[in-house]
Amino acid sequence: MGNSETGGETSEKLYDLAYARSEVEAGGGMKRLEAIRASGRGTARDRIRCLIDADSFVEIDSFITHRATENNLHLLKHLGDGVVAGHGMVNGRRVYCFAQDFSVHGGSMGEMHAKKIAKAVEMAMRSRVPLIGIWDGGGQRVHDGIPALGGTGELLDHLVQCSGRIPMISIVLGPVVGVSALAAGLADFTILSRESGQLFLSSPLETPEVISGEIDADALGGAELHSSRSGIACRIAEDEEEAMIIAADILSYFPDHNMASAPEMPSGDPYDRSVPDLETIVPDNPNRPYDMVNIIEMIADDGDFLELFESYAENIVIGLTRMDGISVGIIANQPKVLAGCLDIDASVKAARFIRTCDAFNIPLLTLEDVPGFLPGVVQEWGGIIRHGAKLLYAYAEATVPKLTLITRKAYGGAYLAMSCKHLRSDYNVAWPTAELAVMGAEGAVNIIHRREINAADEEVREDVRAELVAEYKRKFGDPYVAAGNGWLDDVIEPRETRLRLCRALRLFRSKKEHTPDKKHGNIPL
Repeated sequence: MGNSETGGETSEKLYDLAYARSEVEAGGGMKRLEAIRASGRGTARDRIRCLIDADSFVEIDSFITHRATENNLHLLKHLGDGVVAGHGMVNGRRVYCFAQDFSVHGGSMGEMHAKKIAKAVEMAMRSRVPLIGIWDGGGQRVHDGIPALGGTGELLDHLVQCSGRIPMISIVLGPVVGVSALAAGLADFTILSRESGQLFLSSPLETPEVISGEIDADALGGAELHSSRSGIACRIAEDEEEAMIIAADILSYFPDHNMASAPEMPSGDPYDRSVPDLETIVPDNPNRPYDMVNIIEMIADDGDFLELFESYAENIVIGLTRMDGISVGIIANQPKVLAGCLDIDASVKAARFIRTCDAFNIPLLTLEDVPGFLPGVVQEWGGIIRHGAKLLYAYAEATVPKLTLITRKAYGGAYLAMSCKHLRSDYNVAWPTAELAVMGAEGAVNIIHRREINAADEEVREDVRAELVAEYKRKFGDPYVAAGNGWLDDVIEPRETRLRLCRALRLFRSKKEHTPDKKHGNIPL
């Protein structure tokens, strides 16, 4: 009889558990969940299912509820408190993830909501696995008061501690406001949905230009804005499924943590493949543009190149590829935009990417065709000196293998800032078309020989100038002067580019560089 009573009690407890789990699954209620789906967006659990491998998700803290009592919040408790968190697999790799649930208080971040995410972040760091956050919430929960900020502060601290230790990816699939936007922006990469992804530090309801009707919320913080103007979004996804695919694709290039090597994925593309088309890709006219992305795709394994931030600072190209199966971070000047000049945005864009790759042991390949830093009042007043120094600092600080290929121009301070040999780059080569100099021949002649040119008769002045330019090019306008000083390791045939770079990557995989002990450097932020 005792056993029968015990069995009945157990069944009742199991029934209570099943009922509680059904409440967890219901989030803010079926009506709200269906309204979210009707708007074309997925629920938090829909999104987790889309991201994580089937049957691999293990949820944590599903029974957490808020502790607020003011504003009748004690009558509005939902299990999970508006966020789904746990761990699972993405293409067979362990990750921690969370997704804000817009059906509960609009996904707003109360104290326990923030603490729940912070716990998942901390567990990811302890487990040394990547973290993926799916954001869709209206900022801090006003009804919670200061405890909401306290919990958010703990979350921000954990995210900062994770930086550079584990890869972090933010996927923004709804409006994310206030400090939550800061938290999402702390990730290594942020992906926004074109239709619904929005980030605002100040609510559109408090922004004068939105209130007056000058712009709408999408123009203030939508995906296009953050892709092209602010530089926060590394990619725009057409829908939520594509956002998950992009996140998984980015993750495939990165190791689980900063003490591991990136996964290798050998392909059938021979490392010694000749690329004869490279011999005609650089125009004979030094002022003619060409597309550097074509060169990247020609030398990459199977032509695969994942470009990041492609609509922001388009005069520099960054992204991820593989060569001989090895993950490589690409930084390349883009001659078809501003002639490949470095400006403020390009410097910052490249510097952050260099530091990201360096943190996670991903070798760097720099493709260089740069006539210099962009001149002008806007750049000087905007702090091009400080921002350009970030790029130089990032290259000099990086201890991963650093390879550089100069395809055409490498002038002045921009040559130095783009992973030159003097910043301890490991393997620097150039094509025969390369020019390494303080500046272009015409500009140099105008400075060095201005008196001689001005003294010449007007009818022969241009002939004198042309002769002096030709002489300057003979002395400085080819890569052999730099090679003669040891600042280039070799001048190579363009068709051999893939072979030479793959060999160098193999060699420098075992590179170890010891730096003096210090707390951290002081990058010119």
